[in-house]
Amino acid sequence: MDSKLTLKLDKEIIEQAKSYAKEHQVSLSKLIENYLQFIVSKKSEAAEISPLVESLTGVIYMEKEDYKKDYSDFLAEKYS
Repeated sequence: MDSKLTLKLDKEIIEQAKSYAKEHQVSLSKLIENYLQFIVSKKSEAAEISPLVESLTGVIYMEKEDYKKDYSDFLAEKYS
């Protein structure tokens, strides 16, 4: 169900957004709706951890200094 929304925005931004929408053959309302949908879905995706990732948590143990030394050795060899 569609609902009306009133926004207060800078005139220049509105004109630029209208131009962008026209170039992409989409209404300004649809453009804003798509953006809002994107940020809402992105937020919910970031909060969820899949069961596979959850099951892999803690599978590999590395001491903090080991990977730093390995990476330093790799860079030294690469650039020497």
